[in-house]
Amino acid sequence: MNRISYVGYDAAHPVDFRYDIPEGFHNYLLVLTTTPALFRVSGVTSEYPAHTAILYPPYHAIWYGAAGKQYGNHWIRFSSDESFVTKFPQYAVPFSVSDPEYCRSLFQLLTWEASQMVTPLRGSADSDTDSPVRKKNPSWLHPVSSETNLIISQLLRILFYKLHDDLMNTEGSFHDHELLALRRKISAAPQLPWNTSDMAKELHISVGHLQLIYKQKFGISCMDDVISFRLFRARDLLTYTTHSVAEIAAQCGYNNTEHFCRQFRKNTGLTPGQYRKRSS
Repeated sequence: MNRISYVGYDAAHPVDFRYDIPEGFHNYLLVLTTTPALFRVSGVTSEYPAHTAILYPPYHAIWYGAAGKQYGNHWIRFSSDESFVTKFPQYAVPFSVSDPEYCRSLFQLLTWEASQMVTPLRGSADSDTDSPVRKKNPSWLHPVSSETNLIISQLLRILFYKLHDDLMNTEGSFHDHELLALRRKISAAPQLPWNTSDMAKELHISVGHLQLIYKQKFGISCMDDVISFRLFRARDLLTYTTHSVAEIAAQCGYNNTEHFCRQFRKNTGLTPGQYRKRSS
């Protein structure tokens, strides 16, 4: 389950901006810069270029700031027990992000979704210390509806898969861009009738070559990835909606409810009904 505490995009801060929280927060902080910035890693302060991301885990020291000129970023503080967050391969170390406009759009959508049906909170003990220079469209959040929680969870997952891909993408290959685009489509609509033949045609390569380079790139086969994204969606629907198991199976691309239940139990160790009870 994911819970956003604060989120904002297009934050703007003066040239002397510093954000120093030695004890960290009780939840995660994700920052994506829009300008060059200073980050302190293992006691060493260094300058990093614009479009740098960093994920701070709970209770980890936080230090970043402006690098001699106006500083800008998108950011989100949140709690999560999802593996795409808890098993993220790198904490508290900056890394470069490709396609920053795409990431900005995700932060923007997260801010808009989290702002729906909530009332802004005026100062609290948990408020951000950068609040005197508030960013564009921030949200200080109360609990929101199940539908909004579902959308937020899906947006976070898309964002984190994008960041994970950026972190893992070092040398790259000729088909990297096409593979990343394909995986984004799968993650956004796993319920579609995906098959390796159509995927290969989209990349203008053979099925065998697709299966090889996809697993090399993401560490998982094409169809196993489809199943993984379908089951992520199923877990969200079980957590945030009251749809029946049969309805959820259909919404996740399964024509056979029993097959869905077998795959779900194989993946989670629980039946859909057991998972729903545990998450309630």
